[in-house]
Amino acid sequence: MIEVKNLVKYFPVQKGFMDALFTREKDFVKAVDDVSFKIEKGEIFGLAGESGSGKTTVGRLCVRLTPATSGEIIFEGQDITKIKGKQLRLLKRRLQITFQDPTSSLNPRMTIGNAIADALRLQNIGTRTEQRKQTEDALERVGLSPASAFYDRYPHQLSGGQRQRVIFARAFILRPAFVVTDEPVAMVDVSIRAQILNLMRDLQKELDLTYLYITHDLATARHICDRIGIMYLGKFFEIADSRAIYENALHPYTVGLMSAIPVPDPKAEKSEAIPTGEIPSPINPPPGCRFHPRCPRAFERCPKEEPELLLVEKNHWVACHLYSD
Repeated sequence: MIEVKNLVKYFPVQKGFMDALFTREKDFVKAVDDVSFKIEKGEIFGLAGESGSGKTTVGRLCVRLTPATSGEIIFEGQDITKIKGKQLRLLKRRLQITFQDPTSSLNPRMTIGNAIADALRLQNIGTRTEQRKQTEDALERVGLSPASAFYDRYPHQLSGGQRQRVIFARAFILRPAFVVTDEPVAMVDVSIRAQILNLMRDLQKELDLTYLYITHDLATARHICDRIGIMYLGKFFEIADSRAIYENALHPYTVGLMSAIPVPDPKAEKSEAIPTGEIPSPINPPPGCRFHPRCPRAFERCPKEEPELLLVEKNHWVACHLYSD
């Protein structure tokens, strides 16, 4: 469905007047720094890691919300980084994204029905009567029934779970092929999370969707993702099937993330594998392996040489000097 090749995204840092006056060198936030991966048709590919790892930037790049600094994004055999104008607008029918906070994603002065139908109007699809019919069908599909009871409501009149369903309805009304879901259950109650995840699965089967599922919650990713990629400071550290990630994590960073998943045992001791300290600045990432300042298994090679993402087992890729030989 989609293949990312050597994707890079650097954001320029705005300096103060005095710094800009005396320093001509520009600084950049290296949000995504040369990543490559594939997502198969009908797959749910999870993207996990700490905040600041570059997960959301990758998702925005994949649907062309943000232009790439360099690299290729091959969608259905076509490099979409070069597409512009009307051709790009038509492409957006096939690519959609749902954002983390449904409240900030909806216009507080626009009714729910108009917010969803707006996608049809922007793409010049159907008459007003047909647009209303499709909008009501979308509301019914995401579990907001009867649709007529929600069509004229405003976002503040809905619960967090209902607003999240509206976001899904708005994304799916154009019948896309590929959808990026950025932390879709982060802003809803725990009791609602299972409903949202089940809704995603149902829509995937009904509409033949492919997902990029962005999360920092590995506990929920285990139940919905087919494969998972682990990111850190703009790089992929590990990519494998979901089962392999949970049962046989290889990279020390992945092991640490797994150890941080809460265990319902009050006597359980804190694992030593959990990374200590804060994630370094993406403006000046550490040399060599970017995780080595926090890695409990780092050795003399780690700060000197950056590891490559290598296939170490069947469908299991790791970027770590522990497995480079």
